[in-house]
Order: sequence, then structure tokens, then C-alpha cells
Amino acid sequence: MRGIGMVFEVAGSSSQVLLDARAMDALGSSADPVVAAAGQVGSQVKMRVGHCWLIANVRTLRLMEGQGDRIIAAIDFLGEGDEEKLTGKLYRFRRGVTRYPTPGTPVFPVSSADLKQIYSADDRPHISIGTVYPTRDTRAALYVDALLGKHFALLGSTGTGKSTSAALILHRICDLAPQGHIVMIDPHGEYSAAFKDNGAIYDVSNLQMPYWLMNFEEHCEVFLTATGSARQIDADIFAKCLLAARAKGRMGQEIAKLTVDAPIPYLLSDLINIITLEMGKLDRAGDTAPYLRLKTKIEEIKGDPRYSFMFSGLLVADTMAAFIERVFRLPGDGKPISIIDVSGVPSEITSVVVAVLARMVFDFAIWARGEPQRPVLLVCEEAHRYIPSGQAADKASVGKILSRIAKEGRKYGVSLGLITQRPSDLAEGVLSQCGTIIAMRLNNDRDQAFVRAAMPEGARGFLDSIPALRNRECIVCGEGVAVPIRVAFDDLEDSRRPASDDPLFSDLWREVGHEEEIIARTLKRWRAQGR
Repeated sequence: MRGIGMVFEVAGSSSQVLLDARAMDALGSSADPVVAAAGQVGSQVKMRVGHCWLIANVRTLRLMEGQGDRIIAAIDFLGEGDEEKLTGKLYRFRRGVTRYPTPGTPVFPVSSADLKQIYSADDRPHISIGTVYPTRDTRAALYVDALLGKHFALLGSTGTGKSTSAALILHRICDLAPQGHIVMIDPHGEYSAAFKDNGAIYDVSNLQMPYWLMNFEEHCEVFLTATGSARQIDADIFAKCLLAARAKGRMGQEIAKLTVDAPIPYLLSDLINIITLEMGKLDRAGDTAPYLRLKTKIEEIKGDPRYSFMFSGLLVADTMAAFIERVFRLPGDGKPISIIDVSGVPSEITSVVVAVLARMVFDFAIWARGEPQRPVLLVCEEAHRYIPSGQAADKASVGKILSRIAKEGRKYGVSLGLITQRPSDLAEGVLSQCGTIIAMRLNNDRDQAFVRAAMPEGARGFLDSIPALRNRECIVCGEGVAVPIRVAFDDLEDSRRPASDDPLFSDLWREVGHEEEIIARTLKRWRAQGR
């Protein structure tokens, strides 16, 4: 095998090699696409050190001054594999470098056979998601335990195939673990179509989420309308009345030290009556404003049909065990994923609904310590909506709980999967908590810089190719893969795809007819708010 250059300078993680442009050109006609791409940005090269092959990734290329056929390449070392004595082939690849090469060590192209050894999945449980670029048959594997154990993020601009890729990964996980426990928050109602066969689909028509599962902070987000200092006065009054309402029921009376956060059923009518009684105890009429504000808001939500999936009088019975069984798929009955479609939830309380679901997952894991473990994967689509950067993240309960799961979830068996098109809008620190990052094309410079900061050192060379990725291609790096890889995702069958296709204006604008019926049906649903 002919070399294509030599080691020029050696440093800790990044080094430089001197490449021969003519030798690279000669390889361009090779039948092996990996050998043909040798020396290009994002490709791999290898060098022999003792009885090992050292594998490195090419990060940058520049022409050597005064030498038209010499190219200086910056490389990042990925890992090493043993060399078979007779054939010189690479086997038993592993991350990390034991011995570095010395300047002058020859540099060779990596072949498809080498890539198979580098990327071949070892004995750990894994899912296959596509082929390694630029090969056509080397499979790309994600290690499930490492992927889920340390959280993962799927990033990509709109239109890059993000939803289909998310569905593909979740389908593969469901196929591997048909008795798993996955909860997916779906803000646009896209994924119901993809998981109708192997998932439980919940929306406002059948979610039946009891309002009394909310803790005090979530109650405040729904029921308190005042701002500034008046909000604190309202919160103090509300805490006292809510505790009294929780204590009034049979279950509340059985608990000696009842707190305002305990998920104990209570009646909204009881809460209104207690507020009215407290208001009646006041001597001066001027102090009744906070009580009236609370009472009006509770009555408004109780009477609004849009909120009936959560604030219905039918949801007072203690259905907490049944709710957890349904939503967390305990047991799954061959449907390991529950899709929570929150597209029909009124926008004012969407974040509270997501906060309750996320907190239920986390609290269940905390209070189940000592029991046989049932780890849960919580997947959050459009994650930047719920964990926004800046001050807003600290105020909203959904931002607090998702940030807490990102930091502490793995200790309790709660895994977080974040899907977003705007990583720069995510709260700082959340992305860095994700052990595996799956980055599709990102068109925005700010987003690219954000991902670059969160990625490990060895993947920097791959990152420069993020703007150049095609649709349904990604860079995967972190705990879930042996080494950073560029992957072309597999095609997904139509029946397993999410309903996220972009409208084809050129076709749809040619269609005419039945406009009056379309408008009439739409207005009927609009006025009835989907009912």
C-alpha cells in the first residue's frame, strides 16, 4: 500500500501531516470510495506506530508555501487498532491513543475494510440507523445504553429530515426493546401517524390528566394572573386555600403531614368555597381583590370546554396509578412508546402540561428508589420552547424540571432526548449535559457555534462539514458511538413516517374546487375549538 504523506508535527489531540497532492490525485480513481476520498476534509488517515494502526480525522487543509504539490493537513487522533502481522489489516479498534507517532512517520489512506473494523458494533446492545459516509455498506450503530444513559440531542434546521430521523431512531429503539418505556411530547401532532401500530397515542380527547397532579408552582402558573408584588400576596392566599382543599378529602385526612405539593385529589368547587369563606372573614372590603381574582380565574377555567381534558369534574377520583400505567407504558403490552400530542392544548397552559408530565416522570423515578428499576426515556420535540435560554428558563416550571432532568436524571433512570432546530435558543448548559449529539445540517452561524462548543475535541473536524450535509445526513459524536461518524440515515417505510411533509405549492396551487365546503367544515371546527 502506497503512502500519501508523512507526519509533520505532533501535539496532544491535534497534529499536522504533510500530504502529497499527486499521490492523493492518483487515489481519486480507486474503486473503493473511502480510499478515493483519502486526505479530504472529514476523511480518515492512518499511520503505523509499533504494532498498532493510529487513526486520525482530517480537519483542515492548506497549501504549503512555495510547494505546489505539498498540502499541510491538521488532524485529530480518534483512536487505535491492532495490526494483523501477516496481512497488515486493522482489527480490535478502540478510542484513545497509547503512543503518538514521531515526525516523519508515513501516512496511509484508510480503506472500506478498515472503516468496517472501526465502526463495527461490538457486543454491546445497539441499533443500526444508516450507512457511514462515504461507504455504501458499512453500517452505523448507536449504542443504546450509552445513548440513553447520558441523554442525547438531535439538532437540525427545518427541512433537513429531523422528524423522520427522530422517528427512525425511536422505531429502532422500540424494535430492540418492545417492553420499553418512552414518553414523547409532540407539539405539532406529527408523530401519531408514525407510531399508530407500536405506540399509544394521547391527545386532548383521551389524555384525561387530573388537575390535582399539579404541584403548587404549576397551580400558580395556571391560576395566578397578577404580577409584581400583588402576585406574592395572591400566592400566599392561594397556598393556604389549596392546602385546605387538599386536606378536605378522605385521602387528605389520612396523611398526617400534608403539603401543598402532594398529589392529593380535591374538588375545584371546594377550592372556590374555601376562597369565598376566607374572603368572608375579612373585616374590610378593600382587601377582597386577591380573592376575587383567584375565584374568577378558577371559575373561568372550570367552565372553559378547551380545558376539560384536565379540569373536568370527572377527574376527581384517584386515578393517579392508572394515569402513570397508561402514560409510562407500565406494562407496555408491546406498545413501548406513548405519544402525547399537545397540539390541541390551549397555548396558555401547554408549558404547564409538559411540566406536569416531565415532573411526573422524574418524581416517580425518585420515589421508586429501592423498587425494581423501570427507566423511562422522555423525548421532547421543539425543546427550545420549553427550556429557553435567558431569564425565562428560570421562571417557568417546565424549564426548571427539564434542566433538572438533564443534570440529575441519569442517577434515577430518567433519560432525556431533546429535538430542536434552534440549539442556540436552548438554556445554556442543557446541551452540554447531552452525552450524544446527532447534528444534521444547521444553516445558522450562531447554532453552529453553539454545537461546536458542546461537541468533544475529536469531533471538531466533522463539525466543519455540518453546513455541507445533505438532507437526512448527520454527524454523530459522543457516548453513543465508538468514534465520531457521518451517517446517511436509512429510508423509513411510509407507514412509519411522521406527518411532517412540506406542502408542494406548485402542485397544490393548481387544484381548485370544493372551496366553500372546505371553509364551512373548517369554520365549524374552529368555532367549536376542535370539538
